[in-house]
Amino acid sequence: MKLSKTLSILVSFTCFSLAYVHQQTEVFRLGYISQKRQAVFDELLDKNTVLRYNVDRNSSLVHLQDKFSGTDMQMPDTYRLMKVAYLKGNPKSGRKLAKKETFFSGLFSVKREAQAKDLNR
Repeated sequence: MKLSKTLSILVSFTCFSLAYVHQQTEVFRLGYISQKRQAVFDELLDKNTVLRYNVDRNSSLVHLQDKFSGTDMQMPDTYRLMKVAYLKGNPKSGRKLAKKETFFSGLFSVKREAQAKDLNR
């Protein structure tokens, strides 16, 4: 009985050890696969960044001016910022506001207009 008990403990310990070693090798294998995928992802991300830079550079006004340098194309010297202001009842817009408003017309009507004003002046 002692021999069978010793053999069963030895077999169970061996099976447990083999399962543990298999688990650890799978962890390392999946780690290597993850590293390879991360390397491919980083490479594709770098290519994407380079392509975005090329698109931005090729579509810039300075690059287009170089392409069409034989024409009379002028580049803007400064950029102007515009402020959008909402005004009620602007007489230049041609829209007249109704004098009598009901509750439902107040909810569903447009009351504001946007106008741009130059901030650089």
